[in-house]
Amino acid sequence: MRLIAALATLLLFVGYSTGVFAHAALIAVEPASGSLLKSAPKAVELRFNEAVIPGAIQLIDGTGRVRDDARVTISGESISVAMPPDLPQGTAVVSYRVISQDGHPVAGSVIFSVGAPTATKPPANADGGLNALIWLTRIGLYLGLFVGVGGVFFARWIAWSMAGMAVPRIALLVGLPSAVASLGVLGLDLLGLPPAALVTAAPWTISFATSAGPALLVAIAAMLLALMALGRAWYARALAVVAFAGVGLSLAMTGHAATAPPEVLTRPAIFLHGLGVAFWIGALAPLTVLVSRPTAATLPVLNRFSRIAMPVVAVLALTGLLLAIIQLERLSALVETSYGLILSFKLLLVLSLLGLAALNRFRLTPALAKDQKATSVLKRSILLECGAALGIFAVVAVWRFTPPPRTIVPETPLAIHIHTDKAMFQVLVSPGKAGIDDFVLQLMTGEATPLKAKEATLTLSLPERGIEPIERDAELGPDGYWHVRKVELPFAGRWHVRIDALVTDFEKITLEDELEVAPP
Repeated sequence: MRLIAALATLLLFVGYSTGVFAHAALIAVEPASGSLLKSAPKAVELRFNEAVIPGAIQLIDGTGRVRDDARVTISGESISVAMPPDLPQGTAVVSYRVISQDGHPVAGSVIFSVGAPTATKPPANADGGLNALIWLTRIGLYLGLFVGVGGVFFARWIAWSMAGMAVPRIALLVGLPSAVASLGVLGLDLLGLPPAALVTAAPWTISFATSAGPALLVAIAAMLLALMALGRAWYARALAVVAFAGVGLSLAMTGHAATAPPEVLTRPAIFLHGLGVAFWIGALAPLTVLVSRPTAATLPVLNRFSRIAMPVVAVLALTGLLLAIIQLERLSALVETSYGLILSFKLLLVLSLLGLAALNRFRLTPALAKDQKATSVLKRSILLECGAALGIFAVVAVWRFTPPPRTIVPETPLAIHIHTDKAMFQVLVSPGKAGIDDFVLQLMTGEATPLKAKEATLTLSLPERGIEPIERDAELGPDGYWHVRKVELPFAGRWHVRIDALVTDFEKITLEDELEVAPP
């Protein structure tokens, strides 16, 4: 009984000890990535949209050497990386890997050159094998929570029988090591370490410093309670309820969806959504066994489950819709973002699951009351539901690597201001990186009033790379600005910009400046 009390207390204590979490995004860098500087900066400042935990910060200098003398300090949403006094000339890279308050890593690199650019490259991305391991452990965790805990709850509270518990038991035995492994691989991902580092304390320690660590502890406790509820103790039904609540609690403690504002809506929505999935999916394996070996109790169990499943599906639909609206923010994100495409695929699988559930509820279950031979058709339908559920697990696990559209911070266009006594030209370049860019030219007089021009021409060149002048005519848009769209800038570097504005047939104003284009 002490162990039971300890596990139940863990579920409640850890669940209510989490703070406000979200998904971090880099919103400002000083000096700007891609800058060409005359002298080395004293520090590189990274500012995020929320407080972050530094995982791994690395400085590679202009000679390609990894420096261990860069000092990192944290102040709220900002991280300052002090540059060593002997930083050589060339292209330097500050590679960062920080931890969002939702427990997910955010990685990137800031590149700047001192003097002349060199061939220094950012460090390679994380090993794809680690991502595959994260994905597999997450699927295993889902099996333990939804199939395992959900199956035990069904047996104790809906079927009132422990028949068909082989699959939920196996799911729990898969889910427990998957949850433990998830803690380790999460730490590897947060710190950018190789799998061999699992034997060290660093990845495990950093995991518990994030919201994901306590959430996984709650999941482990829930699965342990479910295993204990498989026994014959008089308090087994109580254990099943606490374990069932632990499923929703563990999901509501961390992750993209649970931490989206307003949390007063999203956390309860995730909690209820998780319970609904566990109720529905957890029932499938025991129901398959019950239908395979029909008894006098089979039909009452099916009817009891069907009656409860209707409001559960309604809750699933409402909470899922609410979370999708918050995460996507706009309908077009369903097809314009990776997160939205994953959601679209999930919705297709969910619709197939709902179709099968409706077939079972309104046709196959009533048919079973009239003809016992209908059991084979109902069994096949439930097995198809199981297959759709596994597909949903596999798809949803990919969300771990895909930030939702609400967290994507639009890139600030690169801006230059060219000012003379005669005219002022404001130039916005989006996204301001090597590749395909759009230019917006705002032409004004020296007194900052709109400059009426008959024509405007943009000319770009990059002498250091042998790029001769590229001339493009601008088009006057309905917003009153001149636009040059889809300009190909093949290289990063300091581009020369010239703008020619034809004011009259006899007067042309020409202004020139330099534009620092960042790497892609």
